[in-house]
Amino acid sequence: MKFLFPKRYQLLKTYIYIFLIASFLTRSALYFWASSEIDFSVIHLIKTFAVGFLFDLGTISFFALPYLLYLLLLPKFLQGSFVDKLITYFAYSIGILIFIFTFFAEFTFWEEFKRRFNFIAVDYLVYTYEVVENINQSYPLPILIGTVVLLAFLIVFFTKRAGIFKTIFTASATLKEKLIPTIFWFAVALIFGLFIKNSQAEWSTNRYENELSKSGIYSFFAAFRNNQLDYNEFYLTQNIADSFTTIKKLTTQQNDIPSSEKHSISRLVKADSTTVAKPNVILIFIESMSASFMSSFGNNEKITPNLDAVAANSLFFTNLFATGTRTIRGMEAATLSIPPTPGRSIVKRPNNTNLYTIGSVFKAQGYDRTFFYGGDGYFDNMNQFFGGNGFDIVDRGRGFLLGDDFKGERTNIDDNEVTFENAWGVCDEDIFNKVLKEADKKYKNGKLFFDFIMTTSNHRPYTYPSGKIDIPSGNSRAGAVKYTDYAIGQFFEKAKQKPWFKNTVFVIMADHCASSAGRSEIDVANYHIPAIIYNSNKPAQKINTLASQIDVFPTLFGVFNWEYTNRFYGKNILKMTPDEPRALVGNYQKLGLLKQDKIFILGTVKTGHFYRWDKKDNLLELIPTDPIFKKETISYFQTADYLFKNGLMQEAKVKE
Repeated sequence: MKFLFPKRYQLLKTYIYIFLIASFLTRSALYFWASSEIDFSVIHLIKTFAVGFLFDLGTISFFALPYLLYLLLLPKFLQGSFVDKLITYFAYSIGILIFIFTFFAEFTFWEEFKRRFNFIAVDYLVYTYEVVENINQSYPLPILIGTVVLLAFLIVFFTKRAGIFKTIFTASATLKEKLIPTIFWFAVALIFGLFIKNSQAEWSTNRYENELSKSGIYSFFAAFRNNQLDYNEFYLTQNIADSFTTIKKLTTQQNDIPSSEKHSISRLVKADSTTVAKPNVILIFIESMSASFMSSFGNNEKITPNLDAVAANSLFFTNLFATGTRTIRGMEAATLSIPPTPGRSIVKRPNNTNLYTIGSVFKAQGYDRTFFYGGDGYFDNMNQFFGGNGFDIVDRGRGFLLGDDFKGERTNIDDNEVTFENAWGVCDEDIFNKVLKEADKKYKNGKLFFDFIMTTSNHRPYTYPSGKIDIPSGNSRAGAVKYTDYAIGQFFEKAKQKPWFKNTVFVIMADHCASSAGRSEIDVANYHIPAIIYNSNKPAQKINTLASQIDVFPTLFGVFNWEYTNRFYGKNILKMTPDEPRALVGNYQKLGLLKQDKIFILGTVKTGHFYRWDKKDNLLELIPTDPIFKKETISYFQTADYLFKNGLMQEAKVKE
């Protein structure tokens, strides 16, 4: 190894060794953390660490490049000079500091998402206020920062004590000795930069082993480069005309009149009778509300008494699945009624305004539409998306400017309306009180209203006003869930006293589950969410039909008996025939169609796997592919991608 690390390059060797050892220790700790989710075998253990080592090697090669160039180009007369020492000490210290901070961050990210860094970490870089405040309120930040700085100082100190700095400042190196390590590490970086994809670390059927085979920093930059995935480039495709022929059949229900337009899923939904309801509608979109939190689904903690009571007197959808694992993915599903698109959500993409949304249907019926958020809706581009699609905004804004395509009005939640606030915004009670105040104004002015409320309290750091429930604030997810449930109970108690209550329907639905982590490509059980339609004058009923987030509002419009143009992928759950139930699920890269106990999953290297889902242990068993199932899966996702990319989801007339 001397040819790779001559004496002048001893600091580089130390830097690389420190990174590789720290990476090994991090991977070992995470492996132990996830051991209960891994079916242990010696071969898989070796492969996990071998693949991980290769990706660590690729990662460190990129970090080595600047120093290699520095050593190659630095004139000999400057070696060991004050300038050389200043640059070397500073660069080495910063490099070590970055590594230590990154490894610490990996543990906090793993705790939340059970993954190495991915597109979520990339997105969070944009929203430094919310993220830094969340970390500050969730962890002892001064201690963590102090520990990181102390460890970095100790490493630099012991590097100096070992005489490595003295060696590199006094050792000479010929041009040949400089070129060999430079060419080697440049070659490694070139190979990884051009030919190695992060997805190549995914060799196992166990998702945890795949994640552990990755390098956190490499995964971060891979996500940065591929934050938006082109469907046709990465996924299985078929003739687009065939996909539209298939999807028209899959989205059209009895008595619907489909459009003759070529690339369209548009159809006219006919009213069943002349009796049409036009109540106000309030959607409570609950942050991270897994179905498993509710007593109605077998939870014994008694943390959702209010939601359980409401569900018992409502249309209660017990077999409904979220489309994704993030809030903006849920918003995409609820508002656009579209399958999950690969990469980032449409909420964050360019050209996502003036779309045909559920707001378009409400607008045609004469409703005012408002999006309520307890934080700053600048986060995750929410204000721009909702405002650009005709919603007014009520949020806790900090003054960020909105684009020219923002159509609505923006109302701020004032300080005197806030009783409690954390990193993500005001507590759920405060946002609900603001909704009540704005609803009173709409009612007084004779306006029908549709309110979309995004809650925030059920989110780390799980803090909320003290004295409301019997679980201390900031203690656990269970406490946050119970507080959100409490706030919803208080909201209904107050709403029932309002003159507009009798003519208001409440939709309650989660944006996604509290966790999406699991062993398989897609952890199906961790997409199961509750959905409730309350106060609709329909008899209370449990609906066990398999369905998706995208079906909730088409179902609501059916409850109201509205005749409208349906350009959504969602369908009326109450009218589904036995062969129609299905759910569409996905994460950043994987896209799946679930029907009964089978799921077809599309992967990013034009792969497709067909599984039988065992509901008891939530495992997927690979089975021979059903060609019809495969065709339907591709049709859903390929056409959704086609419609958005070609501007065919716009409110204006559909193009041929």
